[in-house]
Amino acid sequence: MEDRPSEEDLRKAAEAIAHATYAAALTGAGLSVESGIPPFRGPGGLWTKHGEPPLNGFEEFLSDPKAAWEARLNPRGPMLELWRTLQDAKPNPGHYALAELDRIGILRCLITQNVDDLHSQAGSRELAEIHGNYRLVRCLECGDRNSRDDINLDELPPICAKCGGIIKSDTVSFGEPIPVDVLAICQQVADQCDCMIVAGTSATVYPAAHFPVQVRQRGGTLIEVNPYESELTPMCSISLRGPAGEILPLLVERVAETIGTRS
Repeated sequence: MEDRPSEEDLRKAAEAIAHATYAAALTGAGLSVESGIPPFRGPGGLWTKHGEPPLNGFEEFLSDPKAAWEARLNPRGPMLELWRTLQDAKPNPGHYALAELDRIGILRCLITQNVDDLHSQAGSRELAEIHGNYRLVRCLECGDRNSRDDINLDELPPICAKCGGIIKSDTVSFGEPIPVDVLAICQQVADQCDCMIVAGTSATVYPAAHFPVQVRQRGGTLIEVNPYESELTPMCSISLRGPAGEILPLLVERVAETIGTRS
């Protein structure tokens, strides 16, 4: 791990964010890990310990939605461990820092690969959750989303009250397409964004990995917040080394100072 970012790098990053026409952020598993949620792969990862799940999860759901729902309501092994961890997790300072950028009108949209709902709990409003949200369910026909607590689970699979379609968890299963509404938001962000914060992700999983590349190809500024170098590092204008929970609050402080000076 490299030394913490210099004051000069923090200032440059803050100025780029403060002066951007359309600032956005992309976050990944690294931010969740700082809230105590284990990654799926790598040291300590759920799949590293328990083995990778079937890669045809969506196909299995479609073939027997009732059985899939029964398994979800009575999780075992790695899924039980994951659900318990998700329920206990709380937003960390990195989540709150990004929510503050949203609150003051600087951050136009936050794209996240995480399903843990922590950005929402921290107060971020303009969210695009690429892989869904574990607290929500989604109709496969009309795309309507609701809290899992608001649907009737007496009969499985639950049926959408609006269109009669089958409801599944909002989290995207292996083999399941990214919901078109979320993908459209992400593409719109990538088309407009001129400054993107990439925090807690190595940006190697698609389609998320493509969005910062698009921003850079259009001449936008990429600001990386990560303890380690990633495949995205060579494209970044500024790389701030360190945990997002430590670096993002510092960055937001500098952004607020920059805005104050500018006004």
